[in-house]
Amino acid sequence: MHSLTVDKILKAVLIRDVFFVFSIAQNGQALQIKILFGPCDLETTAAIKDYVIDWLDIDRDLNPFYQLLNQRSEIAYMAEEFKGLRIIGIPDLFEALCWSVIGQQINLTFAYKLKRRLVEKYGCHTTFENQQFHIFPSFEILAEADPDDLKAMQFSSKKVEYIINISKLFKAGKLSKEILLSLPDYDARQKVLMSVKGIGIWTANYALMKSLKEPSSVPYGDSGLLQALLVHEIITDKKDSLQINNFFQEMRGWESYMAFYLWRSLAKRSESA
Repeated sequence: MHSLTVDKILKAVLIRDVFFVFSIAQNGQALQIKILFGPCDLETTAAIKDYVIDWLDIDRDLNPFYQLLNQRSEIAYMAEEFKGLRIIGIPDLFEALCWSVIGQQINLTFAYKLKRRLVEKYGCHTTFENQQFHIFPSFEILAEADPDDLKAMQFSSKKVEYIINISKLFKAGKLSKEILLSLPDYDARQKVLMSVKGIGIWTANYALMKSLKEPSSVPYGDSGLLQALLVHEIITDKKDSLQINNFFQEMRGWESYMAFYLWRSLAKRSESA
């Protein structure tokens, strides 16, 4: 779906049902976007620019967040070491929900394998410079998927049920990003998502964080997040919800970014180990 080289990202997207591959590279203090595959016109260029701004959360001023980080000694280092790091989103709400369901109660390595199998079997793709680029399957396709085919790819029976059910809700027009955005607040959006079978608070909050960029969304119960809170001695017990809630209250308005930076801190520890 995307690939990384030393100095750029290559990404495939569908815009108005047309396939595009574009690259993003740093150019001084700016990002340079090039359309590598697909028609290039002013409308398309604007659409891809908007996609990148949303995907990489480009327009957000992070300075207020860094000021919050600097108020706590345990996490103050993040303001400098992770400076400029932004939440890498999943603009497509359907993909975000499916990825959340895929990742429930399994390790990331296996989750990536399952997603890859799903994308390669049901998604569309194109070839650019001898490399295949894939698009996540549409809800129309997955709504009609054979459950036995998904189980053969090692999806559990429950995950098959949840993914097909979510696909059918999108296909019927009962669930969409537009529907959630039309609701008055975060609580209302969370409530709608959690009314869907297979979507608990972790799945709902993860999708709201990654797709709708809800600033106060915390994937409570996430094992990596809890581990990072312990490592930084912000909490002393993973089950102490009061300690956890009090900490995120201090980060009001930046809870999603705090969770994202805590995840990043674990990756950094792994890299240096």
